[in-house]
Amino acid sequence: MLDRKHVGRSYGPFLYEAGAEKMREFAFAIAGDVPSPVYTDTPADVLPRDYWDRDFAKARHGSLVAPPTFCVNFAMKPFFAAITDREVGVDFLLLVHGEQEFEFLRPVRPGDVLSTTGVIADICEKNEKDFLVVRTTTVDAAGREVVKAVWTAVIRRA
Repeated sequence: MLDRKHVGRSYGPFLYEAGAEKMREFAFAIAGDVPSPVYTDTPADVLPRDYWDRDFAKARHGSLVAPPTFCVNFAMKPFFAAITDREVGVDFLLLVHGEQEFEFLRPVRPGDVLSTTGVIADICEKNEKDFLVVRTTTVDAAGREVVKAVWTAVIRRA
């Protein structure tokens, strides 16, 4: 069983610079490797990034922004640090992803320098399994919150 003495243990800050090309690649990947219907079909004589950027310029946010789930690239780092922390003692081979939830506070844009910290918020036992809950907060270079997340790991007993 995991020891509750680790509740309150913190991780980070972890820095990440958001890049436009990474955002485009991520959007492309989650769209099944083809432009999704959201972006309409790309004309054959135009690079997809140029076409998409023109569309983004006309969109609500006025420029390219990261898809919401892009935040996993940076916001998950404290969670990973917690589940691999030898002092916490998670048996990684018995770990099952429990759940994750996000609160998006502003879009991520190319060039954003983001800093993510996290804390073990809870360790408990249910149905002979350990649950490890990590809360993370990501802020931009000005200290404004960008995304908050809660990550839950379920650790089966051997």
